[in-house]
Amino acid sequence: RTNKVPHRTTMVARDRRRAAVVASVVPLAALLHPGHAFYLPGVAPQEYGPGTKVDLKVNKLTSTKTQLPYEYYRLPYCKPEAIENVAENLGEVLRGDRIVNSMYDLRMGVDESCKVLCRKELSDKEREQFAEFVSQEYRVHWILDNLPAATKFVDDSVPGEPVTVYDVGFPMGFRGSADIPNTKDGVSYLNNHVAITIKYHKDASFEGSRIVGFEVEPSSVKHTYQGSWSDQSPPKLTSCSGGAGPHALSGGAEAIFTYDVKWEQSDIKWASRWDTYLLMGDEQIHWFSMVNSLMIVLFLSGMVAMIMARTLRRDLSRYNDVEAKEDAAEESGWKLVHGDVFRPPAAAGLLAVYVGTGAQVFGMAFVTMIFALLGFLSPANRGGLMTAMLMLYVFMGAVAGYVAARLYKMFRGTNWKANTLKTATMYPGIVGVVFFVLNLFIWGQKSSGAVPFGTLFALLCMWFGISMPLVFVGSYFGYKRPVIEHPTRTNQIPRQIPEQPWYMSPVFCVLVGGILPFGAVFIELFFILSSIWLHQFYYVFGFLFVVFIILLITCAEITIVMCYFQLCSEDYHWWWRGYLTAGSSGLYLFCYSLVYLSTKMVVVRSISVVMYVSYMLIAAYTFFILTGTVGFGACFWFVRTIYGEVKVE
Repeated sequence: RTNKVPHRTTMVARDRRRAAVVASVVPLAALLHPGHAFYLPGVAPQEYGPGTKVDLKVNKLTSTKTQLPYEYYRLPYCKPEAIENVAENLGEVLRGDRIVNSMYDLRMGVDESCKVLCRKELSDKEREQFAEFVSQEYRVHWILDNLPAATKFVDDSVPGEPVTVYDVGFPMGFRGSADIPNTKDGVSYLNNHVAITIKYHKDASFEGSRIVGFEVEPSSVKHTYQGSWSDQSPPKLTSCSGGAGPHALSGGAEAIFTYDVKWEQSDIKWASRWDTYLLMGDEQIHWFSMVNSLMIVLFLSGMVAMIMARTLRRDLSRYNDVEAKEDAAEESGWKLVHGDVFRPPAAAGLLAVYVGTGAQVFGMAFVTMIFALLGFLSPANRGGLMTAMLMLYVFMGAVAGYVAARLYKMFRGTNWKANTLKTATMYPGIVGVVFFVLNLFIWGQKSSGAVPFGTLFALLCMWFGISMPLVFVGSYFGYKRPVIEHPTRTNQIPRQIPEQPWYMSPVFCVLVGGILPFGAVFIELFFILSSIWLHQFYYVFGFLFVVFIILLITCAEITIVMCYFQLCSEDYHWWWRGYLTAGSSGLYLFCYSLVYLSTKMVVVRSISVVMYVSYMLIAAYTFFILTGTVGFGACFWFVRTIYGEVKVE
């Protein structure tokens, strides 16, 4: 077939392949899933007999340059008379998936060669539409037996070690250049012919055949034929034997869409059919980078723990030594603020709201990762990850209400109903407003990424009908519990805080405190961003879980260290600083996302930049709440522990 899509060896393509994953390097999943195969719980394979019709469904058109998905039939492709929509879950709708039927006639085991799908007379406007989408590098996404269509190519970036890699979807077309024969520089060419290769597996343990691979090789062919065209009995094409030039969108109005079908028997078992999709190039670099990050963080954590243990042991022995009481009283130290350290902070109710929301986000993230490790959120379950996160966040509302109420009561707050309402509305309200405004812009672009108003209404019902009542239920039980008692009494008159050196200023300490938690995750963050914005699979949940645990430990330890130094300086305003110290890592995450935008992405529309920045702001804000809550919890435990060990007269 002439004029195939040119081989892509750009850095963007390599980064996209890195963002894909390989199940064999997942440290925890290796214990849960022996070997390379995985089964998605609740999904059974489907067998096809000889000549049985196999449905090819079309999904959407996506581009890394615009980040705006579109429905397949938004462009004048060959369209069946009756469109049948496939039922989609909440996650699929939010992702912009729109799965419908197609005209492709595939029969199990029946090969086809240059079969005509349809002939279209394209208007000038339709050709311009195709050309615009081709210039923006849109890719076509199909689905066959729950497998996404993929283009196969060989990654020869490592000399002597070529690796066959799948790139999900296939290009809609390409731009002509001097390097591509029979093309003109700057002209858009449409891939109107596809060579479909379907791999199947047969075994004595079941009847029929199971589909284990779905490859598509697109090409551009300026089809020719003899005589006049008839849709009832299309004439034989004279361009199928090769030698025809590519189909330029600047040429005539006629476009003939054709396809080949080739069935190949494969030794790949149905349970392992996703392995090729999840195969990642440069896995050794990924692995050693992760190990290096873990070793650095664990080394720093060990040093911090050793220093804190020795220093605290010396302080406690000195403060509790009866003979050294007079000396201790004259010295400066964290014991001197025991009468003020548990004084309620400014905006105590808001702090309780943030900590409660953070507990909700933490619960959602932790349970989601457990489900992912168990295989429930594999790529085979499209939209499952997003659906699970939304549902878990909603049902974790009871945790948010309980934690916020316990803290608010400890701060001697009285208006618990208003504070509970803030807990239920603040974070989802901020995220919801940003999401709704963005959705209006996306809707203006007529993208399938715009969430339908019916789905928006369903989200509002989940918020007000499930999440908010659960927050009030949790708050009711939290407020009914006895108040948290502190180990020391609070003085009536606040102690004067001595002048602090510049390196103990709140802004400096907060900014320094966020560096280490961000450093623990920024390597994995690169792969996560690549999977989100470069449209690739992410399935190294074992790595992600380890990084998540390291993040929790790092947030806790850096907050404890900074809190200890602050109390030693006789500054007892630790409540908010304990939250902001670890939470400032969200600021670094957002800054890193801007660096990623400028170095790894090529964006051609202003709305795409606005969408990227807005969504990354939401992600950074969520990360701030999560890490801030972990840091606050560790700091709260630390302060209560050390002052509980001090003998105060």
